[in-house]
Amino acid sequence: MKTVPYLILLGPILAALSGHSALANSSKRDMASSQMETARPYIIQKSMNVFRRFKPEVTHDMVAFYRDILGLTPLQPITLDAQQTIILFGIGGSQIKLAEGLQDNREYRPGAVNEATGIRYFTLFFPDGNALARRFEKAGYSAPRFSDIGNGKQAAFVRDPANFTLKLVVWPDAPAEQYGRLEIGINASDIAESRHFYRSFIGLDELKAFTDPLLETKVYPYRNGSTTITLFSLGRGLPADTGSAGMQYVVSDAAAVDTLGKRRGITVETPLGSLPNFDLTFVWLNDPDGVTNYFAQIGDGSATVGSSKD
Repeated sequence: MKTVPYLILLGPILAALSGHSALANSSKRDMASSQMETARPYIIQKSMNVFRRFKPEVTHDMVAFYRDILGLTPLQPITLDAQQTIILFGIGGSQIKLAEGLQDNREYRPGAVNEATGIRYFTLFFPDGNALARRFEKAGYSAPRFSDIGNGKQAAFVRDPANFTLKLVVWPDAPAEQYGRLEIGINASDIAESRHFYRSFIGLDELKAFTDPLLETKVYPYRNGSTTITLFSLGRGLPADTGSAGMQYVVSDAAAVDTLGKRRGITVETPLGSLPNFDLTFVWLNDPDGVTNYFAQIGDGSATVGSSKD
């Protein structure tokens, strides 16, 4: 080391101070480097998938609602075992996964967007509000009560058969790709912490904040391709909903995301593991409010959700 001659001349005190300083500077550099790293380089799907958990007795109604009323495209279901099948629907480059059955270690508080923290709604886009309303009424539901939200768009909150909220946006004459977009609304207990998580750990594109006309509060969007996470904060001291919904990223290296998460002190929901029958490696991490951020690697990491079972 360059400091050795000086240490010999000035004695052990300076040596100790110099060594401490070098270690401190090295530690700061390592910490800064770690804080700059995000999971984004490992995310290979230009969208995200979402899932819903609910009690088995409403499965039939859930399938009919998402298929017949919302008009989503049914995909090949995935049978995990004799007890559980994941029902899949496509929307653009994303999937909505319906998973019957509740997990004991999660909290479930579906309902109004301001009644709990966590994922409170999914946003879907439609070209024709009248046709959508007719599908609701034909199935025995009340038609959505749309409100004007500006720029020729209307929106309404509705509930699925398991009481989870959906935000339906009617946008006639939008670009065709708009109807394949998906948004995920998250009520955050600490908006600064949640923004830091999705910006600085996940590495999503931070878009300009705006006031949402339906929520009547400021929202902070973070995007990955055709999927946008919208963060907002309504209410104080709310209970957490950590089980009704979650989101999935398809990644090239789940182990690398796991390592990064450990370095950053991110809460682990489900440790790094695999499903050999599906050639799937995964790790489930939580945001500051316990929202599931599920990282899935298919095979060697080169496949996306559209090319393999997930």
